Formats: sequence, C-alpha cells, structure tokens
Amino acid sequence: MDVRAALAVAAGKPLEVTTVQLEGPKAGEVLVEIKATGICHTDEFTLSGADPEGLFPAILGHEGAGVVVDVGPGVTSVKKGDHVIPLYTPECRQCPSCLSRKTNLCTAIRGTQGQGVMPDGTSRFSLGGKKLHHYMGCSTFANFTVLPEIAVAKIREDAPFDKVCYVGCGVTTGIGAVLNTAKVEPGAKAVVFGLGGIGLNVIQGLKLAGADMIIGVDINNDKKAWGERFGMTHFVNAKEAGADLVAHLVNMTKSGADQIGGADYTFDCTGNVTVMRQALECSHRGWGVSVIIGVAGAGQEIATRPFQLVTGRVWKGTAFGGARGRTDVPKIVDWYMDGKIEIDPMITHTMPLGDINKGFDLMHEGKSIRSVVVY
Repeated sequence: MDVRAALAVAAGKPLEVTTVQLEGPKAGEVLVEIKATGICHTDEFTLSGADPEGLFPAILGHEGAGVVVDVGPGVTSVKKGDHVIPLYTPECRQCPSCLSRKTNLCTAIRGTQGQGVMPDGTSRFSLGGKKLHHYMGCSTFANFTVLPEIAVAKIREDAPFDKVCYVGCGVTTGIGAVLNTAKVEPGAKAVVFGLGGIGLNVIQGLKLAGADMIIGVDINNDKKAWGERFGMTHFVNAKEAGADLVAHLVNMTKSGADQIGGADYTFDCTGNVTVMRQALECSHRGWGVSVIIGVAGAGQEIATRPFQLVTGRVWKGTAFGGARGRTDVPKIVDWYMDGKIEIDPMITHTMPLGDINKGFDLMHEGKSIRSVVVY
C-alpha cells in the first residue's frame, strides 16, 4: 500500500515528505494507522549523523499513537480497532531480560531492531522497489507503519492521540526515571539538568514522588517558568552560577542538620558528558544517586575521579524510564486522563506532516517543548 512518510535520505539533510510503499503485517505483526507523532531529540540525534546506529535511508519517528487496522497470523493481544502506542522498547514477557524482572530492556528483537528491519530480517517499507530502514522498531513519521505485536501498548480509546503520543517516549522516560530507576522517596532533594521535554517530565515525576526540593538547571532563563509550572522549587542558570556550578548546587542543598550538602538524586537530561559529571558530583556523599537519561554522541565518554564513587555516590543509566511498555504505558495514559500528570502544556506546536522540518527548526531554536505532527 502507498503511505505518506517523511523520509530521512541521509545524515544532515532535511526530511523529504513523499509517498512510499508499505507491505502488510506478517505473522506476529500489526499494521497501525499513526494518528499523531512527536518530534523527539532522539530523532534529531540520528538525523544529525551523531548516532552510531543511525541507518539511511530510513523513516524516523518513535513517539506515536494510532489505531490497529490489520493484524498478521498469530496476533492475540491486540485486534483491529484497538488504540495503541508503538514501543521502541518492546515487552515480550518471555526473554531472559523480561523474566528477570530486573530490567525493562527486552532482548527479543534487539538485534534486528538495531539493523532497521523487522524480526524476520526484512523491511516492510520500500521506495521504487528499494528497501527503506525502519527506525527504533517504530517509524512513526509515516501515516501507517508495521510493528511487532510485542512492540505496541493497548491504551484506552478516549485518550487524545495528539497528546498521548508523547507518552511513547518523553513522558514515560522522564517520569519513569524518577519512579522506576531512582525510586525517589517523599521529602527528597533533587537536581534536574536540562529543562526540555524530558527534564520537565522528570520534574513532574519528582513532584508525583513527593520530593521537597526540586532544583532545575538550564542555560535558558525562559525555562524557569516552565519548570515552576510542573513543580520545580528552585532555578539555576548554569552560565550565571559562577565558576563552580557543583559547589553552588551543593551549597543550595545544605540545611541546619546537614552541612555536607548535595542532592539525594540528580538527573542528566542533556546528553552532555560534562554535565553528566556535574550531576554526579553534586549528589550527596554517601548516598547520592545520579541518573543519566541524555544520550551522548558517538565516541564520547564520561569521567569522574574514583573518589566520587568510592565515597558512596551511584551512577545509573535508564532507557525508556525503566518502564515495561505494554504494562506501564497504559497506566501512564490513565494518569494523564485522570489528571495526575499534565501533557497538554508541553505540546507547544502541532503541524501537518508536510511541515515536519519546521518542527525540527523549532527544536533547534529552543522555541518548542514538543512539536507534534497530526496526520
């Protein structure tokens, strides 16, 4: 079938909106009509050429929501008409990782997903008879896509596509990093580096967890109002904090009973390896936990003095906020629909597929929290 898609032809080039061909679902697969998709920094990371796993030509996009329109043989967990969110981190519930209950990083289709193909090793997308790569197992920059059954989460039918598509990555990653990875407890002190879409959802998660002190760090003063809207209690402009940002943050967290200072939890949402080090080093001696969410470019490494870790700080990483997609994503959609979390304010721009490159421009200019393409 012919579908409309934004095609990434090569690294560093604008997406080309065109008609491509999509083959129907095979065994264990579903055909989904994508109704809305968010434009995420991860898409930009790949499009820029910095992603070591980036493949071209490809149909990018991994933050979507839509309706199942067909299913292949053997599919039992979803049916035609179901509303779903594609999952770039699937949940097969059968592989050693899923069965361990220690991680959300399902390995059932990781190998083929990284190669830009479906689990059988082939692509469903093509253009003029030539193969196009899938992206993160999702390819939501097309108005129809094919996904493995284990990579879709069934959600309630009254949830608006143009809002809950954001649960497919940004919302779940941010909130999940707090609740699943860090396991923040009430009364905690936290620092969040980078107040973009992920960072604001980390703040939202910290508020949900009952953190008392939530410090947001950014280089854009316009982000102060955004952070406060979602629960931030203090704001620091990293460029205005003086030569030693770490010392500044540690001093902010000191109290009468605790003159050592340091945050109980810190979160890097920037992908900047220097910031990752700062996030670790401003966490509390003895028990501070620093969670890395941002993805750095190919070849970049993180560093700190061993003393920082020997004295009890913990560096942790998280993918998709530690969420198990088919289990947790429907719950997060329920939280949104029940008013426990907010999404609407973060959807700052909506546009048709033909304007998708404008969404990337808004991201580069720092003018959007999340742009959403509505099909």
